[in-house]
Amino acid sequence: MSLAEKIFQGDIRAASRLMRDIDDRMPNAMEELKKIYPKTGNAYIIGITGPPGSGKSTLVDKTVEILRKEGKTLGIVAVDPTSPFTGGAILGDRIRMQRHSIDDGVFIRSLATRGSLGGLSRSTNDIIKVMDAMGKDIIIVETVGVGQDEVDIVNTAHSSVVVLVPGLGDDIQAIKAGILEIGDIFVINKCEREGADRLERELRATLEMGPKREDGWVPPIFKTEAILGKGIFEFVYGVYRHKEKSMGSEHFEKKNAERTKLEFLSVLGSELMDSVMERLKKNKRLDKIIDDLIKKKRNPYSVVKKILDEELKRSS
Repeated sequence: MSLAEKIFQGDIRAASRLMRDIDDRMPNAMEELKKIYPKTGNAYIIGITGPPGSGKSTLVDKTVEILRKEGKTLGIVAVDPTSPFTGGAILGDRIRMQRHSIDDGVFIRSLATRGSLGGLSRSTNDIIKVMDAMGKDIIIVETVGVGQDEVDIVNTAHSSVVVLVPGLGDDIQAIKAGILEIGDIFVINKCEREGADRLERELRATLEMGPKREDGWVPPIFKTEAILGKGIFEFVYGVYRHKEKSMGSEHFEKKNAERTKLEFLSVLGSELMDSVMERLKKNKRLDKIIDDLIKKKRNPYSVVKKILDEELKRSS
């Protein structure tokens, strides 16, 4: 049987192997993903994002505990920082969630960013598809934690959760720019710290002054102390409320169509780039181009135009 067929039958090892192949960009992974794709689209995806040190992993750990008591099966994609020496993930998130690793109803996969910006790994969406095909009810994606520009999760998750923490200096810095617009739910973690109430007031005022959302949803704010389990129950049911409000709505379908479009364009761009790079590396053509650019014999704009013209002729 193929890896996909084994996954449909609940083979955990096959799922792990395919996820590894996807992350390593092995040629066989694409063929397996083609078989898996029709079986996807059933899991509910929750994205957890926010600055480093805000307690995202602990929040996920406590959330999983509640969801498992309700009988939900879960997949967890923990995007960790990339080691500058090995290129692999520094498995801090998996270590914090290790008590769930022996639970058959929870599957945890750590991914390295490998240079990707926006808080997610290049393979994140494909790993989510494998977990979806495994039959997981809910998939939680925890981003790497890079601050204000970590907005890729909004194109992946059905519910995007922004975790903040008081005491980072200028609190409003943590909630400006793109990070504010993507939040369906906000969590002020480590709320026992001084400044939590002020951060909540500033966040609420900023949300009220912002434009009204098309879907009519008003993002709630929850104060938690995740390490002690405080406020987690309320947060989980806040996610449920957002799910009930959005699922099946016109806005949800519109967002799903946009998500599918972006995913298609991402796959298209990735495959085109890989194809072009493979040809450029043959006969050391890439080295010759770089050498010409350094010596100013050619310019990058004309070179790119020529390569694109060659690709169009080849495809036609």
